[in-house]
Formats: sequence, structure tokens, C-alpha cells
Amino acid sequence: MRLGVIDIGSNTVHLIVVDAVRGARPVPAASQRSIVRLMRYLDDDGVIVPEGVAALTDAVTSAVAAARSHHVDEILAIATSAVREAPNGPQVLETLQERIGAPLRVLSGEDEARLTFLAVRRWYGWGAGRLCVLDIGGGSLEVTAGSDEEPEIALSLPLGAGRLTRAHLRHDPPHPEEMSALRAVVREELAAVREAFAGYPRADHVVATSKTFRSLARLAGNEVDAVGPDDRWRLRRTDLKGWVARLAQIPAEQRVALPGITAERTHQIVAGGVVAGATMKALDVDEVEVCPWALREGVLLRHLDHL
Repeated sequence: MRLGVIDIGSNTVHLIVVDAVRGARPVPAASQRSIVRLMRYLDDDGVIVPEGVAALTDAVTSAVAAARSHHVDEILAIATSAVREAPNGPQVLETLQERIGAPLRVLSGEDEARLTFLAVRRWYGWGAGRLCVLDIGGGSLEVTAGSDEEPEIALSLPLGAGRLTRAHLRHDPPHPEEMSALRAVVREELAAVREAFAGYPRADHVVATSKTFRSLARLAGNEVDAVGPDDRWRLRRTDLKGWVARLAQIPAEQRVALPGITAERTHQIVAGGVVAGATMKALDVDEVEVCPWALREGVLLRHLDHL
């Protein structure tokens, strides 16, 4: 079976095409990503302005065309926090679903957390023991933990890199007082994480997913030996701390010259780094492992489970 997963996020519209059967590892066949950066198309009330609706619609139309060109048997489409939370989100979603020609599933923050945890669990296997999973998106931060395929803790916080950049880092590069205010907001929100994890055992593996963590790991982390074609990275909090301070002094257009910093992430990588470091500190974690599977793979795996 050939499946296409279209992920309509706050930063990109991302299509992956895989050949998949239940009980086997999905084999990637194609991928396409359109940069939207939806946060720049929100007005002061969080409404997606017409230019943003047009950008989303064009990106989704392109993804659908690419999926059909690869002769997919089914399209699985999901939308996450930025579209979900917009006051005109229902109307935008209706327009996008018409373009897709298939159901468009709107995920809650907890849905995102649980599906990402499932993907990481399948990647690591049962022998990995207890997992703690961190995922920084454009609109939200998901933190999960558990020993099974369903996490015991599943939190979603409004600490996405795009959201925080838009709300707190108004200058490029950001002013020191903006950075201080951002760090205070992040620390306050992470109190919920510290409270939720109190009394639970420490994880055997603390795993990070999402493009934000992968970018930061390529910039400040270390590549480790991997089995197969997938690169593997680790990121230490001490290494990350120094790089976040340096990134905050560099204009966004110049950050793309650094390893791992892509054009679609350069404007929000500073906020992403602040959240990454603060979350690791809140959980008393010195190092995270970066997993190549995340939300899209979780959606795919859950769909195969239900066939």
C-alpha cells in the first residue's frame, strides 16, 4: 500500500509518501515540503489573513498533486496548532479539505503528543525502557513520557518556536530585554512540566524530535554511529546554551550559513533554542537523543494499526 501523509503545520506543509504494510517498517518513496511560515500571516487577533489562506491553499494543492503523481492509494491529512487555534480556522480547514478531497484530521495538542510518542516508541522498540519525548513545533511544545506505546504523561504547551518569536522577539536580531522576557515566559509555562513529572521515575532515554531539535543538534550537537541510512545525533544542554546566546546576536538572514540552520527555521531558531534548553533544564536532563521519526510517522503507524 502506498500512502501519502500531508502535515499542515505552522511553518510548512509537508508531504511524505511511503510504501507500507502493517507490521513492517514504512519505506519512504518521496517527500515534498513547502515553506509557509503561517505565523507571519496572523493579525493581532490570530486570524489568518487572506494572503496566508492563499499560501496555505497553494501549498496544500501542490502537496496533493505530488501525492497523486506518485500514485498513492490514500491520503492522510492532518492539521496542527496554528490552523486549529485561528478564529477563522474552521473556514480555512473547510477550504483545505476541499482541495485535498479526503478527510482532514485536526489534531489537538494531546493528539500530537501521543502520536509522536508512538512513533518514537516504535523506532526505539520495547527494549529501550522508559522514554521521555520532547517535540518543539511552530505553535506548541509537546512533552510525553511512559514505558508503553501510550504515554503516562502527555502535555502540550503554547511554547512553539514560531508562536514565541512572533509574540516576544520583535527585532532581528532580538534585543537583550526581549530575550530576558522570553526566558521568563518559558520558565513560567514549564512549571506545569516540572509538576507533572514529580514522583515519576527518570527515563532511560530522553528523546527529541522535530526539525527544531534536528537543526539545533546539527549546529551544536554530536553525530553518533547509526545502523542504516538514518543519521543520529545527540545534543548536550551545555553545548546548546552557548549557541543560543550566539544565535541571538546574528541576524536571521546570516544564520542560514551555519550548519543545520535552514531558511524555514532561521527566523525562529532562537526561540526554539530557548525552549529546548529550558525544557531540558526543567526536566534535569543533560543530553537528548534525536529521533528521525515524529508526528507524521505516528499518524501513519496508527492508521496501519487500524486497518
